[in-house]
Amino acid sequence: MAHVTTSVEEVLSYGSLCSCWYLSYSICAGKSNNLTDEDCKGKSGLVVSFGEMLIDLVPTVSGVSLAEAPAFNKAAGGAPANVAVGISRLGGSSAFIGKVGADEFGYMLVNILKQNNVDTSGIKFDPKAKTALAFVTLRADGEREFLFFRHPSADMLLQASELHTDIIKKAKIFHFGSISLIHEPCKSAHLAAMKIAKDSGCILSYDPNLRLALWPSAEAARDGIKSVWDQADVIKISEDEITFLTGGDDPYDDNVVLNKLFHPNLKLLIVTEGSEGCRYYTKEFRGRVEGVKVKAVDTTGAGDAFVSGIIYSLACDESLLQNEERLRKALHFANVCGAITVTERGAIPALPTKEAVLKFAVT
Repeated sequence: MAHVTTSVEEVLSYGSLCSCWYLSYSICAGKSNNLTDEDCKGKSGLVVSFGEMLIDLVPTVSGVSLAEAPAFNKAAGGAPANVAVGISRLGGSSAFIGKVGADEFGYMLVNILKQNNVDTSGIKFDPKAKTALAFVTLRADGEREFLFFRHPSADMLLQASELHTDIIKKAKIFHFGSISLIHEPCKSAHLAAMKIAKDSGCILSYDPNLRLALWPSAEAARDGIKSVWDQADVIKISEDEITFLTGGDDPYDDNVVLNKLFHPNLKLLIVTEGSEGCRYYTKEFRGRVEGVKVKAVDTTGAGDAFVSGIIYSLACDESLLQNEERLRKALHFANVCGAITVTERGAIPALPTKEAVLKFAVT
């Protein structure tokens, strides 16, 4: 394995690089870090996120089951939407494509995206279907519990004919999950959007984000997630998802990852390990980047924050796929994004800005 570096210098240098600002800094013993913004020489390429946006209903108290919860708070949710906001918060260019209900929740969600400078021109409103609801809690035993209301919800009903093709063609990166592959007509819209993105030269980024309760069966989930696997250029998965997709194999075994999950067209495979960090695999190199230790308050959205960090970096510097040193810095940057997010409640409210990431690195 390559040497792991998680220094302040790395985060600062990569934070400045991936925001496409040239920053000068000095790091000396006993002295603070001095950052100076100079002229902006470029900007992040557009990242288009495709999929679901919904309302998360979270218990007002921690460590209880859904049945035991005395009340719930509402919050914007949906992994692809979280990623869209996360990229924008970091200073990137971001757009979201999906469908919500023409109801108060749907309007609220779109307004949240707009408030976070996410391009919403690819969002459709369905007058007949409602915005999806998801009850989610972290029980005392550490397990997350989900209960979804989608019968069907608006996000499931996006049609290929409703796609904003122009914005997809402008993207540098097209990011998606697997939930939009479960039901028609959204599945066909998803596949059509992927084809447009691929034909336009976009990098395809895939975070399966397994939610087994939404699939008809475990077998359907496994087959559905793998159905687009060989089309993705960048894939992020968790240890639990490795175990699920491989039928119970050891998620820490590099041979399992390389032989069963790495495909010939893949440019980068990332395995997240929560607070322990992440592993990375390319055709040329592989290694591990240690995590950042913090006191966790709420882990909701941590994975989406990590994805936002690495995709944002990639949108600014595609060469990191061939440069291990830059890739490691980008992954540490992403680890910090995830760590900051767990120190606050909620997903979107906790997603960090670039300034917060850089400040975190020197505290």
